[in-house]
Amino acid sequence: MTNETRTAPPPVARPRRTPLTREVIETRIARVIKWFFIALFVLMTAFPFYWMLNLSVRPIGDVLQNPTRLFPTGDQLAHFWDSYASVLVDFRFLTYIGNSLLLSLVTVFFTLLLAVPGAYAVTRLRFRGKSLMSWGILLVYVFPAIVIAIPLFVIYSKLGIRGSLPSMIVLYLVLTLPVALYMLRSYFQTIPAELEEAALIDGCSRISTIWRIVVPLSVPAIASVALYTFMIAWNEILFAILFLTEFSNSWTLPLGLMQLDTQEVPRTYLMAGSVIITVPVIILFFAFERFLRRGLTAGAVKG
Repeated sequence: MTNETRTAPPPVARPRRTPLTREVIETRIARVIKWFFIALFVLMTAFPFYWMLNLSVRPIGDVLQNPTRLFPTGDQLAHFWDSYASVLVDFRFLTYIGNSLLLSLVTVFFTLLLAVPGAYAVTRLRFRGKSLMSWGILLVYVFPAIVIAIPLFVIYSKLGIRGSLPSMIVLYLVLTLPVALYMLRSYFQTIPAELEEAALIDGCSRISTIWRIVVPLSVPAIASVALYTFMIAWNEILFAILFLTEFSNSWTLPLGLMQLDTQEVPRTYLMAGSVIITVPVIILFFAFERFLRRGLTAGAVKG
């Protein structure tokens, strides 16, 4: 019988623990604090929407008897459409959705149509009063809408054009154009001028340069402006109250939502109307989120 030499297995290497230095402790504490505030922010923003959705699917009797119920029952979920059907049909929200959608989309179209060449002109072209116009854009941007609302109301009343959707588009452009010009001007400043000069040397006109060079490079900013403009027009209430209150066929969603905020209308209907007016904006925001993030941050640092 031969004696076999048996070698001892190599020792298992234990993972080295990171020494608890001050830097490591501060990093871990900062990580915990970061996730705590993220969770708190999500709770503060998501829970109100969930509570609104919860109230919209429950009957008013259950809301009065159990106001703190966090989750609707299965039977209530099976009849969730009752409140929404009443709001859409009985309170004419289908008409208001059409009006708001038309106003918002047309406002976005004309805002971009005017803001893209306007912002390009202020950024690239040289003309007398350019600096004054740049400051004027910023001044109009921060100017409160309530200051110009009354003069516009007087002018529209004398012209007899209150209550028409085309006249409201002009009013909404007053709100959206300064914002669009300010945002696009900041973004256009980050585009190298050499690209446009090369296009001009190759024979492109200014309009062709804007269409072929500036617009493709500015898709994130243009998408951000379009989304922001849509949100302004979709949620606008001041001009709608002043110019459309007497013309129910031209009401927008914010005005339609106001009629639900009365003692005679169940709170569940008000919550259903709030969900209807909120969901499209949320869907658009998540659909354009990557453009919105790039468009808002790209113009923050020039170069």
